[in-house]
Amino acid sequence: IESEVYAIDYQATLNLLNAGRDPSVAARHFVLLSAFCCRNPILKLQQAKLKFEKKLTEQSEMTYSIVRPTAFFKSVSGQYESILQGNSYVLFGDGAVTQCNPIAEEELAEYMCDSALDEYKEQRWGKILNVGGPDEPLSNKMLGEMMFKAINTPPKFVYVPTQVFDFSISLIEFIAKTWPSQKWEDVLETSKIGKYYAVEDMLTTEDEEKFGSISMMDHFEKIAREGQDPFTPVRATAYISKTLEALPVVSISVPLWFGLLSKPGLIE
Repeated sequence: IESEVYAIDYQATLNLLNAGRDPSVAARHFVLLSAFCCRNPILKLQQAKLKFEKKLTEQSEMTYSIVRPTAFFKSVSGQYESILQGNSYVLFGDGAVTQCNPIAEEELAEYMCDSALDEYKEQRWGKILNVGGPDEPLSNKMLGEMMFKAINTPPKFVYVPTQVFDFSISLIEFIAKTWPSQKWEDVLETSKIGKYYAVEDMLTTEDEEKFGSISMMDHFEKIAREGQDPFTPVRATAYISKTLEALPVVSISVPLWFGLLSKPGLIE
């Protein structure tokens, strides 16, 4: 994962910047698609993005806008196929641990293109621009309820304590240290990614940080009619849902046991 994110989010993007700086191109403005989550950069993906942001802000050949969207609609639509199959929607904590206001891809594209125009020079040039969609704060449970409403199905949920991530990460850290390999480092980073997006808000609250008119419900109704974008990251929640409904005690107690064994300070 580390090699991939630095190859794409840093080096490939730097290649584009350098191409634009070439005298034969002489680009005047660079609009960067970054990510809202870079405000709390504990993941390698975020660190790679910030490394490029630094390069961009240090150069003087062209002006720039750094756009950090909260999330794409498809980023929070990964459980759609699972609930179509009759599975419960998986919630972490009480379903209200995090809040978000994702933005439609087409409206994000409009925002980014506009950011290169002279008329937006004062508002958007030389700045980091957090941007989300028009919705009020949406909890994970609210997203699930919207999905069920879009397919005209009564909602049903299973709840997973967020501490499960800590216990799972503890187990993988133990394995990665005992049997060092890039494979286990990648598994560990993937686990940290899962936890991060389960507990961190992806939410803009200021009026100037909201853009567009397409709501989250609009999106769910669209995919109910037309089907899901093939590039939507499908979650493994169908397996989690079935496991928790069938074996709730076993599925939770194993990572719990290891977590307490390896980090007894988690419980006082």
